[in-house]
Amino acid sequence: MTSEPARAAPRKCVLFDVDGTLIDALDNQRRVWTTWASRYGLDPDTVYRTALRTRPSETFATVAPDRDPQQCLAALHELEDEDVRSGVYTAFEGASQLLTDLPLGCWGLVTSNYEHRVRGRFARTGLPVPVVLVDAAAVEEGKPSPVPYLLAAERLGAAPEDCLVIEDAPSGVASGLRAGMTVWGVNVPVAVDGVHRHFESLREAVPDILAFATGGHRPSVG
Repeated sequence: MTSEPARAAPRKCVLFDVDGTLIDALDNQRRVWTTWASRYGLDPDTVYRTALRTRPSETFATVAPDRDPQQCLAALHELEDEDVRSGVYTAFEGASQLLTDLPLGCWGLVTSNYEHRVRGRFARTGLPVPVVLVDAAAVEEGKPSPVPYLLAAERLGAAPEDCLVIEDAPSGVASGLRAGMTVWGVNVPVAVDGVHRHFESLREAVPDILAFATGGHRPSVG
């Protein structure tokens, strides 16, 4: 009697947002938007509050509807690139250990930023850069669309249901949920709507993230 060959275990992968999840860029973002607002004679606090909850194009339409959005975006990109070169960045506690301990090829980055800025920030904080990095230029639809996370899973060779998303923002959480993935929230005091688990810090989540990636347990998608 011939026994059936054993089936390989599902490939489990972890997909990370970057800003606010692995790297603390809050002060940098506030400084960039404050400088941008000053260039256009706008109230920095109003602009920053709007930018926190909308994409740049939506921010421009709200706070500067009479301005050329392409010029607004070019000015923002200039400031962001300069901040990557000269700004001070800090990785959240636990990030370095986590990314170093994760098995090779089982994790990636999904960001609304651009790859050259992510690489610059990772170089400044000493974090390793994975093979898979899905940035704003890689997709036509950004978060909260599921497209960025689905593309990352495809590139890693993993099924969506075997992926764990680590996020801090509502748009990213929505993106991961719409992709059919398990989503955990970190680095915020109150859980974002929809997350399957909530951790007040990334450091607190490190053991469970490593357990997921190494087959310690498989959280269900609800």
